[in-house]
This record gives sequence, C-alpha cells and structure tokens, in this order.
Amino acid sequence: MSLKRVLFIVPYPEGMAPSQRFRFEQYFEILKTQNLDYRVYSFWPVWGWNILYNRGFVIPKIVAFSQGILVRLVSLLIVAKYHYIFIHREASPVGPPIFEWIVAKIFRKPVIYDFDDAIWLPNTSRQNMVVAAIKYHGKVRKICSWSWKVSCGNGFLADFAQQYCDNVIINPTTIDTDYHIPFIKNPDQKPLVIGWTGTHSTTRYLLPLIPVLRKIKKIHGVEIHIISNQAPEWESGEYTFIPWSQTKEITQLQHFDIGLMPLEDSDWEKGKCGFKALQYMALQIPVVASAVGENTNIIDHSINGFLCNSLDDWQDFLEQLIRSEKLRKSMGLEGRKKVLEKYSVYSNTSRFLSLFA
Repeated sequence: MSLKRVLFIVPYPEGMAPSQRFRFEQYFEILKTQNLDYRVYSFWPVWGWNILYNRGFVIPKIVAFSQGILVRLVSLLIVAKYHYIFIHREASPVGPPIFEWIVAKIFRKPVIYDFDDAIWLPNTSRQNMVVAAIKYHGKVRKICSWSWKVSCGNGFLADFAQQYCDNVIINPTTIDTDYHIPFIKNPDQKPLVIGWTGTHSTTRYLLPLIPVLRKIKKIHGVEIHIISNQAPEWESGEYTFIPWSQTKEITQLQHFDIGLMPLEDSDWEKGKCGFKALQYMALQIPVVASAVGENTNIIDHSINGFLCNSLDDWQDFLEQLIRSEKLRKSMGLEGRKKVLEKYSVYSNTSRFLSLFA
C-alpha cells in the first residue's frame, strides 16, 4: 500500500479545541497504521488562542490573526505534496473562502470538508460581535460545492451539505472510551454533584435552569459544579466553578453524579452534535438534556438519560435521579453501552477512514 499524505487545515492549535480533538485528532495514530501520513496547520497560534476570548489584547490579537494569514499563505506552498486536504470548518475565521477555492480549483486537490455546527448561520455573542460583522457565512455553501467529500457531525448538518455536494458522510463526534474511564463513586458519598461542562460562550444555556437548580440545591443539599474556560457571570455562591484543564478534565468530570446539557431550540442548536452528553455517558454519568436536535438520537429517554421539554421536566427528572442511586447506576451503565456501540472511536473508525478512500 503506497503512502498517502493528508494536510489538515484547522482553525485551532492541536489538542486545544473539542471540535478538533473529538472529530479527528484522536484518529491521528490510526491514520498512521493505514499508511496515511499527516501534517496539521492551525490558523491560530497557541499564544493567540489563549488570549482570543479575553477582553482587551487588541494589538496581540491583530498580530495573531496576521500570523494565521501568513501560515495559510505558507501552507499553499506545500499543498501540491499532499493527496488529500482536510479542512475543518474554515481556512480563515473571516472573509471569503479564497484558500479553499485555490486548493480545489487551482491545485485540484480532493478536499474533505468537515464541520460539526450550523456554521452557515450567524451566531453572534458579545465576545464575537466584531468578528461576526466581517464573517462570510455564505462560504460554507461554496466550500461544500467544491469538496470531494463532506464530513458532517449529524443528520441536520448533512441535509444542508447534500444540497451542494453529492458525497456527504455523517461522521459523528466520538469518544475515546479508553481515555474516558468511569469512576464508580461510593453511593454514600455526599453531597451529590450536578455538573455541567462547556466553553464560556455556551454557559448562557444554563441561565433558564438557575431557578430550578437553586431550588434543588436548597431542598436536597446538592452541589452545582461548572467546568469551563471562564467563570459564568452570575452569582458565584450558587455554584462551584472549576477552570477547565485538559490534563484534569476526566478527573473533573468523574466528580459528577448527574450531567446537564440544556439547549435552546433553534436551528443553531440542531446543528450541535451532543458532545457533552456523550462525555457524560462514556463516564457512566446519567445525563439530563434538552429534547433538541442530536440529543434526541443520542439519548434514549428514561433508559440512558432524560430528555426535557420544560422546566417542570428538569425539576422532575433531576429529583428522580437525586433520590435513586439505583436509577443513576442503571442509566449510567446504559449510557456507556450506547457510546461504546455507536459513538466511540472504535465503533466509528471504519467510517472515519472512509473519508480517505
């Protein structure tokens, strides 16, 4: 078998962003076993990524962006050496898809285009308002149409991509179940911990749940843990904030007795791939989630988790789990079973490798 070379064009530094880590980075060693050599070119340097969502640092951010543009120009010099060009989300965070057009139309390289959010839709937050004003959301349609294959995280995203590309593969976000090892807590250990993990931009999904969580905490004496890269901007006395750490993330999550995944019900959320739920389930943590989008495919209601349509549902299902250690255990076991069968690196390897065949 002759050696094939893959160039990964990605937004974020390697090992830093969940969308990269759990969609393709964890398959890198497997690629080597298949005679697929690879190289990764990220747009943001590590130092730039570390300050990107912090207030201020205007000049350093401009320098980091300029460095990213330079990296893209340099990577064009080596495109000809590669058999496949794997592009995750976009080559540049702003502007039209010039790089993608050059790769597909000038170099005529097979482009494998991968995305796990409804990135053709505007999704403006306070942190990205300036960037959102100069983003080019129409680029997603164009890149899909120029691509050899499109890799999408769920059916909603695939339905969009199939309008522009005939070769679309649903490639779910997956979990390395050799890394996500359940930790069985002493059932008598108190207090119980209800937890949530995610980036600062998604803490807004927790806001509607604050009254429910406040009430449950008062009645049952549970703890609320929030793991994120930034602390939420509401009353800190209502939760324990734990700064996210890649080296400690599994240990941090293992403290959870119940995992939360609230979402709004819009097209943007339908594009999400249920990563939080999958992490909880892989660690045998029962999950309570909004009945939105991919959550309804991942979670089998009342078997490996609960799906909520109202605040009353959140209150009811959380209290059921708090009161029953047996229910928490059975849902946790069923959750890990589902991940092993359908959302693990092992179960998805052949599908991922099909992107390069």
